[in-house]
Amino acid sequence: QVKLVESGGGSVRSGGSLRLSCKASAATFGAGGLWCMGWFRQAPGSEREGVASFDSSGYATYAVSVEGRFTISQGNTKNTLLLQMDNLQPEDTAMYICAADYRFDGFCPASIRNMAYQYWGQGTQVTVST
Repeated sequence: QVKLVESGGGSVRSGGSLRLSCKASAATFGAGGLWCMGWFRQAPGSEREGVASFDSSGYATYAVSVEGRFTISQGNTKNTLLLQMDNLQPEDTAMYICAADYRFDGFCPASIRNMAYQYWGQGTQVTVST
């Protein structure tokens, strides 16, 4: 019903950059809804953590650990979410996962703070070496 496809992961050296992309599709949803989307990451043996998300006003929220280095943005279409990651560090190594809701009320209650998204992607791996 809803498909989230992430891309752009890879292996970089410390200080390098990557840009992740997530495209959402929902064949059965009608038009006129609002895509609420965010990025999360999960390292082996660790819990999933929020990285960045937008609220319904377009205001971005970032995890403290990535603020100033990562930038979330909307792609060319409203169902595409980007994550520009600069000055990557080894501790950023994780599977990066896109999450989304599709809402008709104009609000985005889900965020990286509550992780209350309904739909989740499979993730794209980011590995940062020293």
